[in-house]
Amino acid sequence: MKEASYYKKLEDGNVQCLLCPKKCVIKKDSYGFCNARKNIKGKLYSVVYSNPCAVHIDSIEKKPLYHFLPGSKALSIGTAGCNLDCRHCQNFTMSRAKPEEILTEKITPDEIIELAIKNNCKIISYTYNEPTVFFEYMLDCAKIAKKKGIKNMIVSNGFISEEPLKELCKYIDGANIDLKAFNNKFYKEICSAWLEPVLKSLKIIKQKNVWLEVTNLIIPTLNDNLKEIKKMCFWIKENLGTDIPLHFTGFYPCYKLLDLPGTSPEILKKARKIALKVGIKHSYVGNVFAAEENNTYCPKCGKLLIERSGFGIVKNNIKNNKCPCMEKISGIFE
Repeated sequence: MKEASYYKKLEDGNVQCLLCPKKCVIKKDSYGFCNARKNIKGKLYSVVYSNPCAVHIDSIEKKPLYHFLPGSKALSIGTAGCNLDCRHCQNFTMSRAKPEEILTEKITPDEIIELAIKNNCKIISYTYNEPTVFFEYMLDCAKIAKKKGIKNMIVSNGFISEEPLKELCKYIDGANIDLKAFNNKFYKEICSAWLEPVLKSLKIIKQKNVWLEVTNLIIPTLNDNLKEIKKMCFWIKENLGTDIPLHFTGFYPCYKLLDLPGTSPEILKKARKIALKVGIKHSYVGNVFAAEENNTYCPKCGKLLIERSGFGIVKNNIKNNKCPCMEKISGIFE
C-alpha cells in the first residue's frame, strides 16, 4: 500500500482522485470506481501497490505489439481493479475485484526487475487489468527498469488524465491502446466511460515519441459497422500518422456478453482492408486464424518481412529497421 499520486483532499475527510477522467469523489473507508484506490482516514492510497495478482512471461506478440522487439519475452504484471467496466472483459475476475477478494502476492518493484533479469526478459509489460489503476506501482517499476536497460510497455484502455500520462511517458517505451469503438454510445453503454479522453491519450503518446500500436476488438452488432471503422481509420491516419500498426481482433462471448456470437474472420479481414486502403501501412487480424493477415509486409514492395505463427516468429527479414528494398519500416526492431 502506498499513498496515491494525483488526488486532492476535500471537506469532511473526502478525497477526489484525479488520476483518470472519472475524477471519483471518495468517502472515508471507501474505494473509487476502480477498486484499486481507497480513502483511508482522509488520504487516498493505492491498495494494489506491490500487490500483483498476475505475474507471467509472455511473448510480446501476445500484447499485441508487432513492431516492438519481435520475438522478445515480456515479464507481464497486473493487479486487481479497472477504471472501466467493459461488458465483454476477458479478465473480469481481476478487473472488477477488490484486492482482498483475489489471490495476490507481495512483490516490490525491485523484485519485479530482478524477476525480469533472471528470466531474460527484455521488456516489462503492465497489462491484464488496466495499468492506470496501479499507476504508482507501474511508475516505480518503470523507473528502475529504465535504469537497468529494460524496456517498459503498457496495454491500456487509454482512459487516463493528461498530467499522469505525460509523467508516465517519460519512462515507457511502447504502448498498445485499446480503441474500443469510435462512438460515445458504445463507450457509455458497454464500457462505462467516454471516448474523448482516449483520443487525447493517443495523441499525447504519439507526441511523446512512445512507440504506439492500436487495437480495435470488433464485437458483432455493437461496433462492427464498416463505415464507422473507416471513419476511425481516417482519424488514426490524420491524427497519429500512417505508421501506427492497427490490430483488428476477434471477440469471444464472455462476462456480460454471453449472448453474442464470436466475430467472424471475414469482418476482421474487411476491416483490415479498409485500414490499408485508407493508407495505414500495417494492419493485422488477431484472435482468429488468419495466416496472411497476421504477417508484416513491406508497404512499398510487398515483400514478406515478418512471418508469424500464433504468437511466435517464424522469420524476420527486417534489418536496421529496413526491408531488403531499403524501405524504412517503422518500429523498434533492435
